[in-house]
Amino acid sequence: MSENLMIDDLDRKILDIITKNARVPYLEVARACGVSGAAIHQRVQRLIRLGVIKGSEFKVDPVMVGFRTCAYIGIFLDHPGQYREVVKKFKDVPEIIECHYTTGNYSLFIKVYTRDNEHLKQILTEKIQTIQGITRTETLISLEESINRQIPVLSK
Repeated sequence: MSENLMIDDLDRKILDIITKNARVPYLEVARACGVSGAAIHQRVQRLIRLGVIKGSEFKVDPVMVGFRTCAYIGIFLDHPGQYREVVKKFKDVPEIIECHYTTGNYSLFIKVYTRDNEHLKQILTEKIQTIQGITRTETLISLEESINRQIPVLSK
């Protein structure tokens, strides 16, 4: 790891605070860390430049906007090397919110939000299972999201 990519204890403390509340004012972070607001601003900008912080966003509750079904789908490919082409096609399906190239039984593992089970069936049969290279899928419907959090940055 180069000198520029080193993350020190102050960086970790800043990350711990801002990942819990992305709207927290820099001055409040500065008080908690015992440094100036300008120092916090510089540190955050550096962490963004390094790619440690990958942006900020508002998180929308899918249920509150009508997407009540969350499903995880394991994707079996004819040939694992086809994953790049399949992922390109997945990018055209807005209901797919995550896609992972994995080890184990599945070549790809995706997370999907749909309005209901009928909508899920439509996405599966009309958009996912019709993609060339996909041999079959295995779907797990989430009954409840019990934990959703950021990675703990203070633990080493």
